[in-house]
Amino acid sequence: MLLLYNFGIALYRMIIYIASFFNLKAELFLNGRKNIFNVIEKQIDTKQKHVWFHFASLGEFEQGRTVLEELKKNYPQKKIVVTFFSPSGYEIRKNYAIADGVFYLPLDTESNAKKLIDLIQPEIAIFTKYEFWYHYFQLLQERKIPLLIISGIFRPGQLFFKWYGGFYRSMLNCVTHFFVQNTESVELLQGLNFKNVSLSGDTRFDRVAENVLTVKHLPLIEEFCGKAPVFIAGSTWPQDEQLVTALIAAYPQWKFIIAPHEIGPAHIDQLLKLVPGALRYTQLNTKSPQPDSQVMVIDNIGLLSSIYQYGRVVYIGGGFGVSIHNTLEAAAFGLPVIFGPKYDKFQEAKDLLSLNAAITISSMAELSAAFKKLQKDTNAGPAAKKYVQDKTGATKQVLTYLEQYI
Repeated sequence: MLLLYNFGIALYRMIIYIASFFNLKAELFLNGRKNIFNVIEKQIDTKQKHVWFHFASLGEFEQGRTVLEELKKNYPQKKIVVTFFSPSGYEIRKNYAIADGVFYLPLDTESNAKKLIDLIQPEIAIFTKYEFWYHYFQLLQERKIPLLIISGIFRPGQLFFKWYGGFYRSMLNCVTHFFVQNTESVELLQGLNFKNVSLSGDTRFDRVAENVLTVKHLPLIEEFCGKAPVFIAGSTWPQDEQLVTALIAAYPQWKFIIAPHEIGPAHIDQLLKLVPGALRYTQLNTKSPQPDSQVMVIDNIGLLSSIYQYGRVVYIGGGFGVSIHNTLEAAAFGLPVIFGPKYDKFQEAKDLLSLNAAITISSMAELSAAFKKLQKDTNAGPAAKKYVQDKTGATKQVLTYLEQYI
């Protein structure tokens, strides 16, 4: 099985290489790993031990960020290294000031694992949610370096729980402690005789609750909104945008803010064709009055979590594709949420639906009905906010456990 795994890693690299000729993310993935060990050696003190945080992408970074930042606040002398698998995490957070170094994770080969771990000398490794890499995990275990999974989530369909999944279960054996989000994950791991499991919940709740308390005010957004009620469509894809933009003409008293998931020029141009006259955030001038418009398109990264403070109702995109994006950032501000039909991987989406703090839709008619309902619903928003507040505390539990190693 190890031979197949190694072959799969090599094949993946070849596919990325071919894709890099016509796909920007693949190009960034490949170029970001060129001479990676020389880059690491120049940027950090390789004689120092580091706390190693690894994140698959930007979403996992935001999920585990509270643990990283609280650890640094409590132990300011500690050196921290952050690695990302995906360009969507690294390219946005490569200048993250709290870490002593931010890098792409070299592909999981035996030699790469040895080189990376020799350079960063982790005293502990903390992986968020998922990402299981055989060679990295085996070497951490061999060197007796504690490995934590935080905000972990497991499902019966994963290979770990199949009769033929022995190779994948061997990676679980390398984990010192699992901090998981739900009871199903606890039961699945305990079914494999893992006792080193804590039901801590999801550190994202701590992150989004903190964001509400430290949110940045955005003068250009405030000026655009004025006193009008605001409908925010966050992390949208083209199918989401077709639905949302169809609402606009029917609600002239509302303002609409659309923050697409992809902000490349081609997609922004496509979106602007759907809503002629929409403002582009990056083209607004702080010194000049804004042109009058009902719609603003957010064509940069990093604002959405702060924009939610101005909303009345929120639509979260992705539910007509692979799966919905982050609902908790909006819920933390006390906003009722609408999303598409593919939400089954997210417990918080199911919870919000059960609390009548969210509505799932699969058509234009359903979106219109959901929007009308939530305009009058005075309970949905407060229920969403209370749900987030009640679920905080995972970060403290992880940090308490870490005290024995730090």
